[in-house]
Amino acid sequence: MRVPYYENPDRMDKILTALKQTDWAEFVEPEDFGLDPILAVHDRDYINFLASCWDEWLASDPEVAASPETHAFLPATFALRRPARLTSSLRGRGGYHIMDLSACIVAGTYKAALTSANCALSAASSSFTFQNSSFALCRPPGHHAGKDYAGGYCFINNAAVAANWLSQKGKTAILDIDYHAGNGTQDIFYERDDVLTISIHGDPDFEYPHYIGFADETGAGAGLGFHRNFALPQGTDDEGYISALDEALKMIRGFNAAYLVLSLGADAFDGDPLGTFRITRDGFNEIGKRISELNLPTAIIMEGGYANQALGNNIQTLLENFK
Repeated sequence: MRVPYYENPDRMDKILTALKQTDWAEFVEPEDFGLDPILAVHDRDYINFLASCWDEWLASDPEVAASPETHAFLPATFALRRPARLTSSLRGRGGYHIMDLSACIVAGTYKAALTSANCALSAASSSFTFQNSSFALCRPPGHHAGKDYAGGYCFINNAAVAANWLSQKGKTAILDIDYHAGNGTQDIFYERDDVLTISIHGDPDFEYPHYIGFADETGAGAGLGFHRNFALPQGTDDEGYISALDEALKMIRGFNAAYLVLSLGADAFDGDPLGTFRITRDGFNEIGKRISELNLPTAIIMEGGYANQALGNNIQTLLENFK
C-alpha cells in the first residue's frame, strides 16, 4: 500500500515564507563543522553506510543504475538486535542500519543529512557565542536516528549532535516536544549524566516508534534519572500538554542547565496527519512562552510537523517568544 511521504520540501517552504514575513527573523547559511561532531554521537560504520549506500546500490544492479530517479534504497529485512551482527552485503547493512520503511535512501540523502546536521551545529554555535536563541531549519529531521540507525525520516540526529557539542561548553538539556518519542536521542544519551534528555510525546503503546519512549524508561548506569519520557494519551489538549511541560521545565531548572536544545516538532497540532493531539496555535504560543522563560541560550532544532498549511504560522508563533 502506498502512503504519502509527509517529510517533503513544502514543509520548509511554508516555514520560510512565514518567517520572511516577520521583522525579526535573520537568515544565515550554515557553517561546515566537518564529521568530528557527528562521529562523536554516531558510529563510524553507520555514517560510512549513509555516505556510500546510494553509489554502492547503483553499482550492484544494472537495472537500478539505468533509472535511479524512480527508485529508493530500502532493505527487505530488518535486524533483530538481540543479537544481531553487521554483515558485508549492502542489503544486510541496510537492514541493520535502517529501522523502518520511512527512512529510504536516495541520491541526495547523505548530502542533505550532513547539511541538516550543520544547520543544527550552526545554531548551537550561535547560541553559545551570542548567548541567545537560534533556530535551525533542519531537513531531514533527526530525533529518530540512533547511534547506528536511521528511522522515521531521520538519518543524523541533529539535536543530539548539537547538544553533544554544547555539552563541551556547559551542562546541556534536551527538550523534545515533537509528537513522536525521540527514540534516537534517548538511545544516544541514555547512559550519560551530562545531558538531561526529556521527551513529551504520544504514548508508544499506541504511537510510533512503539518500542521505546515509555514513562518507566529513566536512563541506565550513570544516566539513571537523567532521562524522562512524558507519554501522553490520545487527544491530549493544550491544558494536558502544558501540565506535562511545566513538570519538564521544573526538571530542567533543577538540572541547572547552561544550554537548552529544543527538538521542535509541530505535529502535536490539532489536525496533523501523523498525530492525535489537539494542540492549538494558542497552545504553541504558550508552549514557546513557558520554554523561553527558562532564559537559557537555546538551539531550536526543527523536527516533524506535517499539517503544512498551518505549519509555518505555528512555528512562527512559537519562535516569536524567543526573539
